Amino acid sequence: MSVISGDRGRRFKPEVRQMELMQRQTGRRYRVMIEEEDKVFAFFLPAGEYDVTRVQIHEGPFLSIAQLSSTFTVGHNPVAYVGDWRFGVDSPRYGRMVLVSMVDENATRLQAERTIREQYPALATTPLATVIPSPAETATRLYEVSPYPRVQKYFQRHNW
Repeated sequence: MSVISGDRGRRFKPEVRQMELMQRQTGRRYRVMIEEEDKVFAFFLPAGEYDVTRVQIHEGPFLSIAQLSSTFTVGHNPVAYVGDWRFGVDSPRYGRMVLVSMVDENATRLQAERTIREQYPALATTPLATVIPSPAETATRLYEVSPYPRVQKYFQRHNW
């Protein structure tokens, strides 16, 4: 996974912190927390069809969320590779967009396979199935989420 931020100067670097997946058959939601240093990460899901519903992006004290609509299927193979996800984030402004592109690159797939084999030795001999979400490229609007840091203390309402 990589975040591409354009050529404009930024005060804070955008970071993808969380994604939300929803299993279509059961309606159960899964939250995938992504650490800053994670370029390759793994998580366990039961077999089924999944929708990528939301992505959360942090830029310093700012928090933005975008609604996505990509779908992928996890089969009965123990390991599924869902591609290299690239996030293009507009500079901070009103109506900014995020572009999400999911591709299958051989070098990234080999790195992911190596990482999984090292972290989970029980899966060392299992085949890696490649499943790219559809649509593989989507653009959507980012919405700012409170607490927004520029709001003065006396404008905040407290119900104590």
